[in-house]
Amino acid sequence: MQQNIAHSIECILKNLGEDTNREGLVKTPLRVEKSLQELTSGMHIDPKSVALDALFDTCSSGVILQKGIEFFSLCEHHMLPFFGNIHLAYIPNGKIIGLSKIGRIIDILSKRLQVQENLTHQIIQTLQELLNPKGIAIYVEAQHFCMMMRGVKKQQSITVTTDFFGSYNCEAQLKDDFFASIKN
Repeated sequence: MQQNIAHSIECILKNLGEDTNREGLVKTPLRVEKSLQELTSGMHIDPKSVALDALFDTCSSGVILQKGIEFFSLCEHHMLPFFGNIHLAYIPNGKIIGLSKIGRIIDILSKRLQVQENLTHQIIQTLQELLNPKGIAIYVEAQHFCMMMRGVKKQQSITVTTDFFGSYNCEAQLKDDFFASIKN
């Protein structure tokens, strides 16, 4: 597989009219290969697997909120980066998860060819399956290079996606509190 990626990149460079023997491009096919392998390293990892040793019993019933979890991913339509922040809250139902594991789950799911809408849903679905919480809320804001560098070329646009589960779907005040909390 590795030689195929590097070889394919070399073919792309040649088709773009580049001299692949030029000093700056000689190692580019291998660099791109390594980069793509790293940027898509979550494709074959079950995100739940990183959290199984970090689920703990709790009596807590209050909201747990993590704000500003940064992420980056590759758009599956153009293979260009998109990046931003995730704000996530959940209400335990007898179980909590180690705080760093939420970031690891996000990293695994974002290191795939993705669209923001699916990433948002996959994060909430993974936490729902792991914790069976009373409710989950997620707010994802991102900038997309496919919007910034090509096509419409809108450098200041930010895309926001949200998803809600359980109590956050049923209780308007809870959803309002979530939005107020992430703005502060």
